[in-house]
Amino acid sequence: MDLKIIFLEEFGKAFVPKKIRPGLRKHFLKAGITEVPYKLFGGMFYLSLLATFVIYFLKVYPLFFKHGSGAIIFAYTAATWVVLPLLFSTFMALAFYFYLDLRIYNRTKRMEDVLPDFLRFVSENLKGGMSFEKALWSSIRPEFDVLANEVRLAAKKVMTGQDVEEALHEFTDKYDSPMLKRAFELVLEGMKGGGRIADIIERTIEDIEELRELKAEMRATNLSYVIFISFVVIIVAPALFTLSFQFLIVLKGISAKLGATSAQQTALSLPISFGKVSINPDIFRQFSQYALAIISGFAAIIVSIINRGSIKGGVRLIPIYIVSSLVSYNVFMLLATSIFGRIFV
Repeated sequence: MDLKIIFLEEFGKAFVPKKIRPGLRKHFLKAGITEVPYKLFGGMFYLSLLATFVIYFLKVYPLFFKHGSGAIIFAYTAATWVVLPLLFSTFMALAFYFYLDLRIYNRTKRMEDVLPDFLRFVSENLKGGMSFEKALWSSIRPEFDVLANEVRLAAKKVMTGQDVEEALHEFTDKYDSPMLKRAFELVLEGMKGGGRIADIIERTIEDIEELRELKAEMRATNLSYVIFISFVVIIVAPALFTLSFQFLIVLKGISAKLGATSAQQTALSLPISFGKVSINPDIFRQFSQYALAIISGFAAIIVSIINRGSIKGGVRLIPIYIVSSLVSYNVFMLLATSIFGRIFV
């Protein structure tokens, strides 16, 4: 590793233009990552090459024995080694960006959760006779987690000569949180206006708590919609797909039995004839599972928007809904097969 044989970091930096590196580092800082993981980028590049190599020798290389034309072989090879690495790299980059975005969202929510308690400490310190800067820095506690780290970082900037207002603005502008921006903006405006900052902070705390109560009431009001969507996705949809599958099996059995009498129907010139059912039950079952997975995923997104106001707040619901829906489908299939399977034994 001392010789850097695999050049992970070098490859990672090579694929990141210098112009976007400062902005990329700021984005990683929002997620609590102090250094840009260029080695991870290099590893993703090698992983895409490995996946392309496997697919090439499993799928593309056997085609060489079927097509003798050099032009066709060259086209397959070029398409594989150009298109597939780009697709794999793009997919991994998007997945990593989504992970970062979700981590930033969770950090922001954790700060918003402890913001009222932090502001109470600041207000008490101000009432004790401390200046605003000292009251702010003295309110840093380990239990405030991310908020404590961000305020500590702002304090270090002030100690190095930066204005306290500028340092706090940099902190609030760093995250997409109207609550953080509004709370500190009110405090700074009160400080510049010469008002009693402790009273302003207390009113700000009251506003934040009222906002939380309103959100809780909204979630309680929309609980019936959440229950309805969950019931439809986990119970109703799997049951309907199960009944459709069993109906297809029954119809296929009827068609097979009555198809044997088609000659007699022709001889008797009956107006009704039965043909074969062309739908494959196995394909329909696969389609049902894919459809349930897609429906469950979108249902989880809708529920997260209703409860949290954002898709990011309910990402964990997506696998829960998908697994629950598929488990219900398989349970219903076992029950329905035991019931309907005796009809055409």
